[in-house]
Amino acid sequence: MGQRHPAPPGRYFEDFVVGDVYEHAASRTVTTNDNMWFTLLTQNTARPHLDHHYAGKTSFGRPLVNSALTVALVTGQSVADVSQNVKANLGWDEVRLPHPLYEDDTVYSESEVISCRESRSHPDAGIVTVRTTGTNQHGVPVITFARTVMVYRRGHGPTDARPAVEDR
Repeated sequence: MGQRHPAPPGRYFEDFVVGDVYEHAASRTVTTNDNMWFTLLTQNTARPHLDHHYAGKTSFGRPLVNSALTVALVTGQSVADVSQNVKANLGWDEVRLPHPLYEDDTVYSESEVISCRESRSHPDAGIVTVRTTGTNQHGVPVITFARTVMVYRRGHGPTDARPAVEDR
């Protein structure tokens, strides 16, 4: 019988150090279908995302990826490193889109810890803020934001209560 390999538990509040940078392992090429489905799902009717003919006549010359998809995608890439043990997502600040993300671009991201503090109202957790940067395949930043999360302390999250699998 092989060995059991549990999923990595993610970082707890005690694991975060101001100045540490996490290079997120996940990368993603954004397809036309991704952009269309997300835009339709969120009822965004902006033509640069839905109408390739229209987008081709803009100064960008091609469809732009929906900026809300860019936020969601880069946030998702950071979860394994930043918020796997999240108690609450407290918000995003300073969201900037310095360069367009286009269909067929590949997105990479990293996050730097910019602050950590104990939670005054939730003793089982701490507050962590990271500055996240998403880049395209050329290393050009397409998004930056600060994200603040409340992260469980070690031994306090629901994953610590996971039942053992019975022998079969």
